[in-house]
Amino acid sequence: MNASISLVLFDLDGVLCHYDRSARVEHLAASTHQSAEAVRHAIWGTGLESRADAGLIGDDDYLDELGRLLGSPVTLDAWLEARRAAMTLDAQVLRMAQAVATRCRIAIFTNNCRLLALHMRRLCPEVAALFGNAIHTTAEFGATKPAPEAYLRCVEALGVSPGETFFIDDVESNVAGALRAGLQAYEFANAAGLALELKLRGLG
Repeated sequence: MNASISLVLFDLDGVLCHYDRSARVEHLAASTHQSAEAVRHAIWGTGLESRADAGLIGDDDYLDELGRLLGSPVTLDAWLEARRAAMTLDAQVLRMAQAVATRCRIAIFTNNCRLLALHMRRLCPEVAALFGNAIHTTAEFGATKPAPEAYLRCVEALGVSPGETFFIDDVESNVAGALRAGLQAYEFANAAGLALELKLRGLG
C-alpha cells in the first residue's frame, strides 16, 4: 500500500511535453549562423548546459558563455525561440495533471536552468496556466536529477515530505534517484500507462 500522496511532481520534457533536441539545435544554428554540430558541442559538449541546470552559472552568464562558444551573440529571444521550437505539449498528460490538481497539489521538477521556469508562459502557455508558480528547475536547488539531494531540496522547499510525494519522469535513472530519496515514483512511457498508474493510486 502506498503512503498518501500530497504532491504529484511532474517532469517536463518527455512527460508534459515532447522534447525535440534537434529542433532546438537547428533554430540556434540558424540564428547564430553556425553548424548544428557546433551548437550541440557548445551546449552539451562543453558541459555548459549541465552547469546551468545545476545552478552553477547565472542566466546572463549562461547566454554570454553560449554566445562566446559560438562566436555569435545569443539573445534571450533567440534562446527562447529555439527552446519553444523543441517543445510540443502532450495534451493528454496535461488533462491528467488537471484532474490530479483537483485531488492534491501538483508541481513541475525538471533538469533545466532558471530561464525555463521564468519564461514558461512564452514557451508553453498551457503548462504555465495550469502550474503557475509551481514550476521548479534543478538550477534553483544546486543539484540535478538523479542526485537524491535534488529531490530532497525540492520537496523541502515545497513543504512536503518525500514519502508523500509522487514523482513522474521518463528517464529510468531519474526515477531511481527519486526512489533513493524516499519519494514514490513512476517511469513514464506513454499517456495510457500513466492514466492507469494514476487510477491505481487514486489520483485518476
